Parts: sequence; C-alpha cells; structure tokens
Amino acid sequence: MRPATMADVARLAGVSLSTVSRMLSGGPPVSPKRQARIQEAIDRLGYRPSAAARALASGQSNVIAVLAGDTTIYGYATTIRGVEEAARALGYSVMIVVVDSAEPADVDAAVTTALSQQLAGVVVLKFDPPGVAALHALPAGLPVVALSGVREKDVPQALIDEAQAGEQLTKHLLDLGHPTVHHVRVPPSRREDGRTTGWRRALKKAGATVPPVIDVTWEPQTGRTVGRRIAEMPDVTAVFCGNDELAMGVIRGLADKGLAVPEDVSVVGFDDHPLAEVWMPALTTARQDFSSLGRRGLTMLARVIAGEPPEKAAHEPAPIVVRESSGPPAASRLRGAAETGIERDAGIRS
Repeated sequence: MRPATMADVARLAGVSLSTVSRMLSGGPPVSPKRQARIQEAIDRLGYRPSAAARALASGQSNVIAVLAGDTTIYGYATTIRGVEEAARALGYSVMIVVVDSAEPADVDAAVTTALSQQLAGVVVLKFDPPGVAALHALPAGLPVVALSGVREKDVPQALIDEAQAGEQLTKHLLDLGHPTVHHVRVPPSRREDGRTTGWRRALKKAGATVPPVIDVTWEPQTGRTVGRRIAEMPDVTAVFCGNDELAMGVIRGLADKGLAVPEDVSVVGFDDHPLAEVWMPALTTARQDFSSLGRRGLTMLARVIAGEPPEKAAHEPAPIVVRESSGPPAASRLRGAAETGIERDAGIRS
C-alpha cells in the first residue's frame, strides 16, 4: 500500500492542495474549521510529510535548491531558515548553493552545481547582483520562485515592500524637523533597490534636497568609515542606512569623532536585526520578517511544483519601529545645513 500524499489529505479534507500546503508550512492563515478537517484527514490517513514518502508517492524529486549570495548576512541566513522550515514541513530536502559573484563563471558554476541534482524546484534570493544573475541563468521550465524587495517580471515572487518602508523611515526623519536625509546604501541588486527608491520618493514629496547616495559594502566597518566622514560634514543631521549593521557602524564612526546619536546626528537602519533593540542607542529601523519571506516563498514554490497557478507577487509590509536613535536635529547642524544651502521648499511637502 502506497504512503498517503498531501493530495490524498486535500481530497479527504475537501480542500485544495494549496490550503494543506499553507497549513503545514506556516504560510498565510487557514481557518480553524479547515485546520480541523485537514488534521482529521492527516490522522486518518497516517500522513507523514517525509522526504521518502514524497519520493515514493510521486516518483519526483523532493530536493529544493536555494541559490543565494553571502549566506552569512543576517537577512540571507534568516530567509534561508524560513525556507528550510517550510520545506521540512512539506517533506522537501534543501540544498544551498552560494553564488560567489555576478561574474558569468561564478553564476554558471553555481547553477551547474544546483542542476547536478534532480530538483523539484529552485528558490532564488534576489537580494543582490549575484542573485539576479543566477535567476536569469536558470533553464526555462524549472519551477522557480524569487525572494526579494523588488518586483521581478514574469517570475512568481515573495516580496517585502522595501520602497514603502524606505519612504516611511525618511518621512519619520523629515517630520522630526530634519531639512533632508542622507542615505548610506548597501550594494543594490540593480541600479536602485526599493529602500533607496522610497528614500528618494519621500524627499521629493517633501520638496527636500536629495543628497548624493553614499555607497558602501556589506561590511559594518565601511559604515564606521562613513560615520567618521559624516562627522566632518556640518550639514548632515540625519542618516538612513541600508541595513542595521551599517547603521551600527555609522554610529560608532560618529562616536569616534565625539558626536552622539541622536543628539548630534539621527541614524536609522533597516531590517530590525536582533541587536538593533539592545544597541546603544536602540535603533529606529524597518522590521523585515525574513523568516516569513522564506516560508511564503517555499509555499509559493510548492504550488508551482503541484501545477497550481501561484500568485505572481505576494507582498508583505516592513513596519517602522521607532526607538532611540532618531530625534530632532541639533541647532548647530541646522545652521550648517542652512549655510550649505540645504533647505526644503515651502509649500511642496505633502
């Protein structure tokens, strides 16, 4: 007698396969009544979502490949954990393949490694240029879902709305009285990522000067270097950093030069890293639920593998968390901003 499958559970419970998938993977909520029917069907059938059972029942691969850049970065690692949690619940095994760079040789090596296994599907962390390049190097017909903060055409995608969060963080600083907000940008996946787009949009809506972007690497130490530089710029009153680790680096760099946050310069981050709340000062930031992003992406991929039409883009917000690192601008730095001509056009702010 063959092992029970998820499809058997769905039929007995009188629900769709995607509903069973959502319940087992911790995806979007399933009503209590349906949960009870699904659990009853699981118990009656003795269904166990193991890798072996899936392989025996379907004759198909149970391996999911995750293609990602630097897996040591907080957002990458936490997203992968969410993918793995959902995959385990659905009986999939996960292999992680690191894409070292966007250079064709590195992308080809990563894709070749992934395709050396018989795959059920692929999850691509499209957070950086290597992820974008890997996504476009995958062969047609392979079930694929991309995860990121910027919409990708023609690919099912789980998203966190970076642009909205970037706009809200910038507006928060403007509302505190800062004449403009400087932006320390993490390496973008394309010309410009969502958090930078949101920052720029908020400044334009407010009629504020849009300063040049300050580009750094993913290393927090580059934030510290920038912080020291910003300390010597008397017109800078507020800084929006592309992630929390860089914000921590900037704060340390300002402290190296004798400046305090937020008394002299306000600094906000992005992600809500576990250290953000205990940092001194506690960071104002945007909370990205990377674990949920990974679970949502794997649930979408399971639907693609099952032949069900997935959502083209499943968005989730990144709410703003206001803590200690943002405050009104210092009078001395406001004078510096006025002296360098940074001001907001009256009557333009929305």
